[in-house]
Amino acid sequence: MEVNLIVEGFKFMALGMATVFVFLVIMIISMNIMSSFINKFFPEPKTVDVSPNTQEEDKKKIIAAISAAIKYHREG
Repeated sequence: MEVNLIVEGFKFMALGMATVFVFLVIMIISMNIMSSFINKFFPEPKTVDVSPNTQEEDKKKIIAAISAAIKYHREG
């Protein structure tokens, strides 16, 4: 009985690669299902659009705070 070790090696290699491939496919499918489940029952909160006027007011407040801090620092 002669056993060709190269052929046996290729068989084991193919079996191992097929096992890894099947595992990865199952993992990708399960992650997609989990993602859709999470997005369905726990959606991301909706963002509030900030109007340009609010941004300008925030910038003016920041500038006023910086100016007050510089004035306070210079005075003493």
